[in-house]
Amino acid sequence: MSTSNNPPFPAALRLFSAGVIIVLIVGAGLFFAPVLVRPRWPWAVTPFNARFLGGFYTAEMVVMAALLVWNRWSPGRLVLVMAFIFTVIVSVASFVNLGYFNFERKAPWLWFLVYLASVAVSGLFLWRARARPSAKGVTLNPAWRAYMRVESAILGLYGVGLFLFPLTFGGFWPWPIDAFHAQVYSAIFLAGAGGTYLAWRSAPREELLVLGLAQFLVGLLAILGLVITDAAVHRIDWTATGTLCWLVLFGWIGVSGVFKLYAASGYFSSQSA
Repeated sequence: MSTSNNPPFPAALRLFSAGVIIVLIVGAGLFFAPVLVRPRWPWAVTPFNARFLGGFYTAEMVVMAALLVWNRWSPGRLVLVMAFIFTVIVSVASFVNLGYFNFERKAPWLWFLVYLASVAVSGLFLWRARARPSAKGVTLNPAWRAYMRVESAILGLYGVGLFLFPLTFGGFWPWPIDAFHAQVYSAIFLAGAGGTYLAWRSAPREELLVLGLAQFLVGLLAILGLVITDAAVHRIDWTATGTLCWLVLFGWIGVSGVFKLYAASGYFSSQSA
């Protein structure tokens, strides 16, 4: 891909990416070292919530690493749009649920500082590049484009429902989630919807690769985290309808990510641009 078609971002964005990755390493610790990280988290998290959050932060860390390595408009456009959506939604959910935070500790202050700074930085870079068209890439076949349009709509609608009606849309999850966690989790689906929408509109290979890898990891680590945590606490009813629906949902997200990785290789393209 030519440099003129896919120009680099300023070096400052690479510093931002590196800083975010350092923060995300702490978040990933909820998955890999929950006993160590949970007491230091900005609010109280149960074992299942900890592993679920940790799995997502691990996937997000991989996505930010892609931006750090490439630091170009593609995949930067996709990464920054998804990051902006996620941080805005989580920031709003945090402000709505201030009672979950003990501001006598440093962690909540750092939480709000990091998220508001991320909103500002990602929003600023996107605003400055708002007139730039997407980088050229794969031309997906009509069936695959139609699927991605449906996928974006499903993720977006569920994300909106989870934010506006958290107890209703989060009621089928394998473990109990309160309104605050449901609203935080809505950001995952809304960010995924935004990323899939961008890929549906135009599909540079780097963006399909990053989106596919992110979805694969989100689906895989969500299910793996549930299995690992339940092996210790034995609280999940694996035959319950809600649990099966949740497994199908995240299994679908993971498999959809694999298909996007194939699409990045041109497997579902009608031609390359």
